[in-house]
Amino acid sequence: MRSTLATRSLGFAFPEIRWRRDKEILFGLIVIVTLVLLALFGPLIIPADPNAQDLADAYRPPAYLAGGSGEHLLGTDSLGRDILGRVVHGARVALFVALVATVASAAIGTAVGLVAGYSRGWVDEVVMRLVDTWMSFPPVLLAVVLMAIWGVGVWQVILAIALVDWTRFARVIRGEVFNIREQDYVEAARALGMGSLRIMREEVFPNVVPLLLVLSSIELGLAIIIEALLSFVGLGVKASTPSWGAMISEGLGYFRTAWWGLAFPMVFLIITVFAFNVLGDGLRKRLDPRMPLD
Repeated sequence: MRSTLATRSLGFAFPEIRWRRDKEILFGLIVIVTLVLLALFGPLIIPADPNAQDLADAYRPPAYLAGGSGEHLLGTDSLGRDILGRVVHGARVALFVALVATVASAAIGTAVGLVAGYSRGWVDEVVMRLVDTWMSFPPVLLAVVLMAIWGVGVWQVILAIALVDWTRFARVIRGEVFNIREQDYVEAARALGMGSLRIMREEVFPNVVPLLLVLSSIELGLAIIIEALLSFVGLGVKASTPSWGAMISEGLGYFRTAWWGLAFPMVFLIITVFAFNVLGDGLRKRLDPRMPLD
């Protein structure tokens, strides 16, 4: 019994994306791919050192405003650092943290959810009590506490996000597995003598992948927000590493003098999170078997 047959037995497969109709997916992908390309190749096109300071050039407005300079298209901050260069490097940090933290959260949460949902009984009770206890702590507060203990740094932020958000995956995947384990093809696999681990790997897991993709796309946006919040309060990445959250925090201090120092990193943050949320909603409509397909 193959996992592909198991997927068909549920009445759905990965549907073809129709770009004219699935505008949410198209919009989300365009924005996200653009940001990824900007993060990867932006520093080559915009060679400005994001940490280079020039106090004589501080509070320089964007190039399209009076007093602006072509060398600083989005202006400079209070220390004369190029805002465009810092925003681009901040995108690299945000996307890297979000991707690695989401993969880690999904891996932990999916494994826990599969075991709890398929095993049921006392295993499920123990696991879900642990999940409930962990989720009783406010996620942002828990992340702040963890960062206060470990210190600042990119990998510390990733670990904190993963340890905070794995429970979201575990709870949702566990609920989906509850339904899948009752399907006829799973019963047939048991009757054929397949072991529990093999059934979870070949019959159950392929059918939670669509839901996992939706959860992951939303989690990417949440991870970016958490990283920005941690950096905003000085508990995220190191001060020498450009971050949207740190830029927003610094920009608040001189907002009336130079609004662009706050506005541009905030706009990039909002657009990025919005794109991931729109993509997640579009994927849900296309991959959820309970949603009608045209």
